[in-house]
Amino acid sequence: MSEILVCEAGALADGATRIVYEGDLEIGVVRHAGQYYAYRNYCPHQGGPACEGIKMPAVRTLIDDKGLYTGQTFDESDMRIVCPWHGYEYHLTTGVNVCDARIRLKKFDVIERDGSVYVKT
Repeated sequence: MSEILVCEAGALADGATRIVYEGDLEIGVVRHAGQYYAYRNYCPHQGGPACEGIKMPAVRTLIDDKGLYTGQTFDESDMRIVCPWHGYEYHLTTGVNVCDARIRLKKFDVIERDGSVYVKT
């Protein structure tokens, strides 16, 4: 296994993504709430650059105690990666598709060491 240098710790802004390369392999590294997540930049649906899509919280429907719709809100505890080609959504923390758990992004370990951030391939 090898390690790819991503950046110095703290150099990637919260919510930002950086694409790193090892040969033909593209890996998207996302920083969210002080944590780093790394996935192959390849959507299993049709090969789109999944990590280059927007990151957004899940949309939750609000239902009152009578079962009536009262609106929608964002759930910041469930951030998603949205593939820019066809809108497939993946949970940021796991890489699992939100509609079909059999579909997932390939996840890589992220290591913080000596003031730098690395992806383990």
